Amino acid sequence: MENLLDFIVSLKLLILPIIYIIIGIIAYEIIKRIIKKVTLNGQKKFQRKQQKQRIETLISLVLNIIKYIIVVIVIVGILGTFGVNITSIVAGLGVTTAIIGLAFQDLAKDIIAGFSIITEAQYEVGDTIEVDGFMGEVVFLGLKTTRIRDYKGATKIIANHNMDKIINYSINNSLAVVDIPIDYDNDIEKVEKVLNKLAEELDGKIKEARGRMQVWGIDGIENSDVIFRIVLEVEPMKHLAIQRYLRKEIKRAFDEAGIKEPFTRYEVHNGK
Repeated sequence: MENLLDFIVSLKLLILPIIYIIIGIIAYEIIKRIIKKVTLNGQKKFQRKQQKQRIETLISLVLNIIKYIIVVIVIVGILGTFGVNITSIVAGLGVTTAIIGLAFQDLAKDIIAGFSIITEAQYEVGDTIEVDGFMGEVVFLGLKTTRIRDYKGATKIIANHNMDKIINYSINNSLAVVDIPIDYDNDIEKVEKVLNKLAEELDGKIKEARGRMQVWGIDGIENSDVIFRIVLEVEPMKHLAIQRYLRKEIKRAFDEAGIKEPFTRYEVHNGK
């Protein structure tokens, strides 16, 4: 009888660890399938390659964390099977975790914030954003930090948990706005015809354009000139380059049509 009990105990010590390992593997596979299924549905809204890569990286990171947690639970369960004092181990792990958590509190905030930035598509590499008055292109987006480079080449590195009150200029199209001063003596109808003809000529020739150039008409009257305004919707952050191009084309069209540019007028009164 005693030998039978010893055999059962030995069998228990042999089988239970295997059962714990099998349960751990099954639990991990189930969780992995659920996470991938949920994120696969969410990935459909991410069109850019960088976004999809970031999401895949986050999935891998989360699955690794879950895997290590399951491994720890399985090991603790197996040790309990062999009579090891689990309570003291769990208590020790709890204290250690608390110490690590306090030491890496900011790091945890950065990682959580980075996860949120990526999953919510707040911005990504290549976008032009503004944070605390600093405006530039996002050149790096990690789980801990974001790097922004301005047009002068200066790079600002910001912890992700400090990335709040962000202005993203790359989400929507930009508007190229050109104000054109012309002389009072010009025929207003002729100016409008020249600008409308130019809009027809440029239609389809500007690859960054997201529509046709619009002539809004007279936008202001100054001391020595009349201000015409034209606008063109373009790709995000392409408006400055397109505005320079439009000014060049408008100058050419005005020269060909004989439209005069404004000049400063002086009135001289004879004091007699």
